[in-house]
Amino acid sequence: MIRRLFSLAVLLWALGFVAFAIYLPRPAGDTRTDGIVVLTGGPGRLTRGIELLRQDRAQRLLVSGVDRRVRPVELATVYRIPPSVLGRIDLGRSAVDTRSNALETRRWIAVHRYRSIRLITTDWHMARARFELRQVLQGVHVVPDAVPSEPDLWGLLREYHKYLLRRGAALAGH
Repeated sequence: MIRRLFSLAVLLWALGFVAFAIYLPRPAGDTRTDGIVVLTGGPGRLTRGIELLRQDRAQRLLVSGVDRRVRPVELATVYRIPPSVLGRIDLGRSAVDTRSNALETRRWIAVHRYRSIRLITTDWHMARARFELRQVLQGVHVVPDAVPSEPDLWGLLREYHKYLLRRGAALAGH
């Protein structure tokens, strides 16, 4: 009986991982939202967010998890952001992980009274990022906008386990 339960658990884990790896989210379409939230930590994320803000796909952009040493002028120089666009970018400095990204995002949404946001993060990170946002947001429509990547097997396994552990912790009330 125990071997069967263990075998079933391993099978469910394996099927879940295959689905996680095969069905990585894609970039979103041209949907307009009230705000754009970019989670720092991966290539292409900020470029995607700034491009969408320049196209007026949202009113403002939050970059969540920015190092305290980064200044807006440095951002403007590196990404060639004109002042009219830079004035619509907020740098969130309190987040240090995905869970605190969600809390920082919730505060930003409350200040601006937004009803919809576009979430930008890397494709392999989107499931956990969306889960964390669902834990803290109510009544806000989240449009996932994944930046494509080419993750290796170990990176996918690591993220899949983080996702499972976070879901388990949420079930346990943490």
